[in-house]
Amino acid sequence: MKPTKARIRMYQMGFGDCFLVTFHYPRQRRHLLIDFGSMGHAKGALPNPMMRVAKDIAAEVGDDPFAVVATHRHKDHISGFDPGANGNGAGAVIAGLKPAFVVQPWTEDPRLPANATKARASRGVKAMHARQQTLDSLHAIASEVVLRRVPGMKRSAGTRAYARQLDFLGQDNLKNERAVRNLMEMASNEYAHAGRKTRLGRFLPGVAVDVLGPPTIKQYEDVARQRSIDHDQFWHLQAAAMRAQDAGSRKRAAGLAAGTRHVSGRFAPPWARWCVRAMRSENAEQTLALVRILDSAMNNTSLILLFRCGKQSLLFPGDAQIENWEYALNTPALRKKLKSVSLYKVGHHGSLNATPKDLWRDWFPKGTRTRAQERKMVSLLSTMGGKHGDADTRTEVPRTKLVRALKQHTTLKSTESLKPAVLYEDVEIAF
Repeated sequence: MKPTKARIRMYQMGFGDCFLVTFHYPRQRRHLLIDFGSMGHAKGALPNPMMRVAKDIAAEVGDDPFAVVATHRHKDHISGFDPGANGNGAGAVIAGLKPAFVVQPWTEDPRLPANATKARASRGVKAMHARQQTLDSLHAIASEVVLRRVPGMKRSAGTRAYARQLDFLGQDNLKNERAVRNLMEMASNEYAHAGRKTRLGRFLPGVAVDVLGPPTIKQYEDVARQRSIDHDQFWHLQAAAMRAQDAGSRKRAAGLAAGTRHVSGRFAPPWARWCVRAMRSENAEQTLALVRILDSAMNNTSLILLFRCGKQSLLFPGDAQIENWEYALNTPALRKKLKSVSLYKVGHHGSLNATPKDLWRDWFPKGTRTRAQERKMVSLLSTMGGKHGDADTRTEVPRTKLVRALKQHTTLKSTESLKPAVLYEDVEIAF
């Protein structure tokens, strides 16, 4: 049994992601919900947009087979799974659909102790524990940001912009505990890493499902580090604007493997302790650079999923950044699969560091005819400008240079082109 087509419903989430992928088989449909979260909707959105989305998902799924993927724990990807304090929220609607299972990155496995040095063995596959302790430390830093902002900051227009971004990044990295718990309890869970076969392959007959990321540290040590500048891979900004991030990255990388110590009621590695101290003492621009390190660390735990059927390949990378991508790009068999992508969910809402240039050059080599009509690639961009980053430093999301390239070389579908009251846009891919 093979599907005849897939319909991807891209919901209008403001700054967030929510995709209902429906595979049409001759006698049934099977649905996969990839993420459900938001960090704010556009002005003019209909009231209670999260519940509207949840109810639309419920109407579409009905009694059909249904599964969930949560690519990583950022609020803009999982807040919709929150069932609410009274159990009547959007997440309760999704749980009520009784998904067959939930797939998350291996770093989310709650059975990994916070101070573990090795991961739990599962199905004969051994993976090294990499991030559980660090992620908990990052949440402590996020709380610090939200509670303290920047002490003594003068409220000029520039520092107000920095404060707004600090608040955004801090809120996005909070634990979203009700959503996390709901994801753990609504169905059986599977925690995936690069190269691991998942239940998705059996759930979607006739579809090959590749998990390209995140790798474990045993597979790729550099996934534990995040660099802020890469002129070869990022849709870049001026180097001067990132000096603070670069300094922070060097400091963090040097201390990442060392021991831990108590910070804000939690245990944190040295670079996390340094971030907290710096947030209490440095100016707004430097503090923002440090908190972006926190944001990157979460994004590098993001699942990267590739669905292949017939001549079509659908790529959903969540918010994966370069260290996460590098494992697949440095593995010839995986990179070969990536070259044939026909639908691309644009990484991290169109940020400068989530669509590696190596990947782009594989799709659109210089000096060849690679406009939209030749390659026939569809790109899906769920985003909202003005929420994250800054145009003056060329860190705006979505990154103008990337959007321009997507428009030139692909058929771009962006939520920014929808009216605020429009709930979704559908894209169909025939197999």
